[in-house]
Parts: sequence; C-alpha cells; structure tokens
Amino acid sequence: MRQKREDIRNVAIIAHVDHGKTTLVDALLRQSGIFRENQEVAERVMDSNAIERERGITILSKNTAINYRDHKINIVDTPGHADFGGEVERVLKMVDGVVLLVDAFEGPMPQTRFVLGKAMDLSLPVVVCVNKIDRPEARPEAVVDEVLELLMDLGASDEQIDCPFVFASARSGWASYEPGKIGTDMKPLLDTIIDRIPAPEGDPDEPLQMLVSTIDYNEYVGRIGVGKISNGKIRVNQQVILCNHHDPDKMIRTKISKLYEFDGLARVEVEEAGIGSIVSISGIPEIHIGDTICDPAKVEPIPFQKISDPTIAMYFMVNDSPLAGKEGKYVTSRHIRDRLFRELNTDVSLRVEETDQADCFKVSGRGELHLSVLIENMRREGYEFAVSKAEVLYKRDENGKLLEPMELVYVDVPNDYTGVVIQKLTQRKGELNSMTPISDATTRLEFSMPSRGLIGYRNDFMTDTKGNGIMNTLFDGYGPYKGDLSYRPTGSIIATHPGEAVTYGLFNAQERGLLFITPGTPVYEGMVIGMSPKTEDVEVNVCKTKKLTNTRSSSSDEALRLTPPRLMSLEQCMDFIDTDELMEVTPKSLRIRKKILDPLLRKRSQFRKETV
Repeated sequence: MRQKREDIRNVAIIAHVDHGKTTLVDALLRQSGIFRENQEVAERVMDSNAIERERGITILSKNTAINYRDHKINIVDTPGHADFGGEVERVLKMVDGVVLLVDAFEGPMPQTRFVLGKAMDLSLPVVVCVNKIDRPEARPEAVVDEVLELLMDLGASDEQIDCPFVFASARSGWASYEPGKIGTDMKPLLDTIIDRIPAPEGDPDEPLQMLVSTIDYNEYVGRIGVGKISNGKIRVNQQVILCNHHDPDKMIRTKISKLYEFDGLARVEVEEAGIGSIVSISGIPEIHIGDTICDPAKVEPIPFQKISDPTIAMYFMVNDSPLAGKEGKYVTSRHIRDRLFRELNTDVSLRVEETDQADCFKVSGRGELHLSVLIENMRREGYEFAVSKAEVLYKRDENGKLLEPMELVYVDVPNDYTGVVIQKLTQRKGELNSMTPISDATTRLEFSMPSRGLIGYRNDFMTDTKGNGIMNTLFDGYGPYKGDLSYRPTGSIIATHPGEAVTYGLFNAQERGLLFITPGTPVYEGMVIGMSPKTEDVEVNVCKTKKLTNTRSSSSDEALRLTPPRLMSLEQCMDFIDTDELMEVTPKSLRIRKKILDPLLRKRSQFRKETV
C-alpha cells in the first residue's frame, strides 16, 4: 500500500542563469547550522568546480540536504544555462516539487521558460521565489504577473497556477511573504517548501525500485549512482538487478556494496534507506543514468525521459604542430580518447564518436559553452590537443529536406545599440520576432535564427554594445536550412617563418591588422598571429630582424612602438577560428593555426575547392 514519507521533502531549485540559485542554497545551508560558527565558508559553496567558481555558473547539478522542523529537505541545485539542460531534465525525476527562482528586475527569462517547461511536463508543484528583491530597480509586482502569464502559456494546471510566492534576498539571507517587507531569515521559504511541496510517496512493502537520475564519478570508487527510492527498501549487501527502460536487454545482477545519504555537503554512509530517500550507491561499474535498481523478485524498469540530442560538434585531435608536445603532459590519441570517454561518465548530454582517423574524435554537445567547459577542464588537467571550428548537426526530414537547429535569441540592449544588433543578426539569417521596451533606456529584441548564425557572434555582440548588452539563447527545435552563411568577414594574418616573434617584425605586421602575439612568442609557419580587416588572408614574417649597418644598431628597435595585442580567451579563439583553421590547446597556451601549414599546399587546396 502506497504511503507518504512525511519527514522528507525532495526539491530542485530551478531558474535562469545568474538568478541566484547557488547563492540561495548557500543561505539555506548557513541557516540550517551545518557549518560551525567559526568555520570559514566560501561564497557559492555548492559550485565546487574551479570553472564554476570563476565563471559564476553552475555546470553540474549538486545534491545537499538540510534539517528543518523535524523534516529532512533534500535540495538539488541545478544549472540555469541551456547548454547544461541535460542536467536539469534528469534531476527533476528525483524530486517531488521545484522552487522556481526569478530575478526581481529581469523577471522570467529564456531559460526560466525552459526549466519551468520541464517541471510542467512532469506535473511537479511549484513554489515561486522572487529573488534580489533588494535591487534598486526591483519590480516584484510586475514580475509576479509575468510568472503567472508564463505558467498559463506553458499550460499549467489550476494547482500549479495557484502556486505560493515568496520574496527573498538570497545574498542577504532573508525571505518574506510580502514584496515590501524585509525579512530576518529564510524561514518563510523553508516553511513554504514543507507546507506546499508534497511528501514523497511509495510502497515500503513492495520490492525495491530506484531510478538512477545522476552519475557522480570519483577516481577512488569509480561511478556513483544517485537517485530516489520509489518503492521498497535498499540495504547494504542486498542482491539487485540493474535494468533500463530504453534498453530491454540490460539485466545485470549485482550487489549493493556502499550506500550513502546526503547530510549538508557530506555523504554519510548508511546501512539502509526507505522510500523517498535520495541515496548514492558506489561499487557498480555498469551503472548509468536512466538505469533502475530493482529487487530480483520484481524486475520493472522505471520510464525515463530521453535526454535531448546534441546540436553542435567539434573534432578533437592529436596536436601535430611544430610546437607539439612541449607544454602538455598527456598528448597521445590514447590519452585524449580515454579522457573524452571518461567525461561520458558524468555528462549525459555529451556524445563522443571515433572517426576513420585513429587520432581524431567527434565530440557533440548542447552548445559552444558546453564544449568550451570540457576543453578548459582538459587543458587544466595537462592535456594537449587541437580542436576544429564548431559546426552544427543537421538532420533530414522524411522527404529528404535538410533541417538545421534553430535558436530563439533574446537580447536586452540599450536603445542606442539596437540598430547595430538588428543589422548583425539579420546578416546571420536572424528574423526579428518582436521588439519590446523594458525600461526607458533598454529594449528587448527577440529573434529566431539558425544556431550556426550565433557561432562566433558573442565577441562582436560585446564589442557592438560596449559590454552593456545581455544575450540569451534557447534551442527551438529543427527548421528548414536557411542558406549559406559567411562565418567571418575578416581574414587571418599568418606567420611565414618559424622562430620567435621580434619587435621589428611585429611593427611591420601591425600595419596589416590586429595582432594576437607579443615579442618573444614562439611562432611557426602557418600559425595565425593576427586578424586582417580584409577578407583574404595575409602572410607576414614576424621573425624578421633589422639588417645592421655602421649607422643602424639593434638598440634602435626600442624606439618602435607596438600597439597592444588582443590576447584571446578560449571562447574568443573558438569564435574566431574559421573552417580551414584549428585551435591548438595546451595547459599554457592557446594558438590558432591553419589546418594545412604549408602555404603552397594551402593554395592548391583552396584552388581545388573553388573549382569543384
């Protein structure tokens, strides 16, 4: 007989990127008393990954638990960025309700719609928390109306539309029931979670059933499956069957060797757990996301939503440049292959395929940010490799018509820059759907455009809007192919000789465009060292030194003034490289190069393309 586990609440915190999910979890953890009074705790303690801390984004969902009013509240902190939407889709199967966090100024944004839509699909009850209520430009009453409109747009039930609203400042650590009232602590939110999020249900007398919603990975214990117990009990040393709804042939008999529950930020080893508990299981190497752990007496896999397919791909390959192997620790195809396939242990949205070349792998993900985080993680771990330009993944419909991934693009931009943004995006096959003023000085533009039109645009966008624009994108399915598109209106400045760049050579080269390197930088033939304002590539010798005579000495080089170069970040390099170029990634350097280094062979290849 099904029962409610009244002492547990399982809740996910969902929101658009940068609306304060992780900061909210921080406040709940601090006030639950899991830290000592004198304990030094970092901000955004749930963002444990170095890249998450630097960029201020959540990449992997995290589990934690707090105790309040004799209840255990299991909290899942989810990513807000659409590139990590695979994380959101799967963790929602583990919870019984969601806290939707909305910025008190920005209101519902593209990813708010995305994550809320996923919760609606699973009929999860919603508690709305309007955050950053203490912002000077906060407009909470208008945001409440916008959230209700969004719920109606998404086809919410009467119960979901009748959701409670709580107003909070996560950074200051308080919540209240009224927008104009400053609170003293987070109790209003915690009380609302316990009162309005239903307790988990299940049959404790039925055989065990537990869906694995998340996989963690640890070098010492291997794969760790995380999920919620739907029926029965789970015990250490229990014999179980591993099965999968989408893979009927998967039937693996195994044993539970280690069992953990969450307490604050720690995993606590337990001997058994019952319905509604979110637990971790280690010691099963074959465990995957979407698997169900069942009692052998009743093998019934729980249905699991298939994760959305990737939309963008890059080729990762062994670095074969003249500077290869000088800066990286792991450089061979075996190293790169093992690392990419290991990433699949935790990243459900990623695809890795071997190609007909032994040293080249096709890696597909949900967006440029998704793949750039993988590249950055690998270089920090000591890997050296090369990657190609990102390309979108096409499909064909039943009539053989070519389809490409489409995006809804939302741009909040000062009124002075709307013209240049509209011009640039329409050049990239974007169609303007709407143009709405959101304040006296700011306009929101909504475009529908192909995903490939956004590749390489973010840098232009930041330049065109002087850093004042905000752009958000949301995958909008596949649409008919929109025609050919020129990725880059500028050419590359290419080094013609190997060696070290010198001031005299760079001084002459800077007249041809914008440089990326400084004196003393090692260069090689075919390496891209700058950007030409013209469409064709320019070849220069930056290792060229001044010929010395009786009247001209090398010290006169000091009088030459160089324009400061543009030092490119990883994302800027990914945006800049063209289809005939590669990005060379090492722990110390990022270099751009032509795929074909020899200028004669490069010209022949280009000639063949033009004559085909």
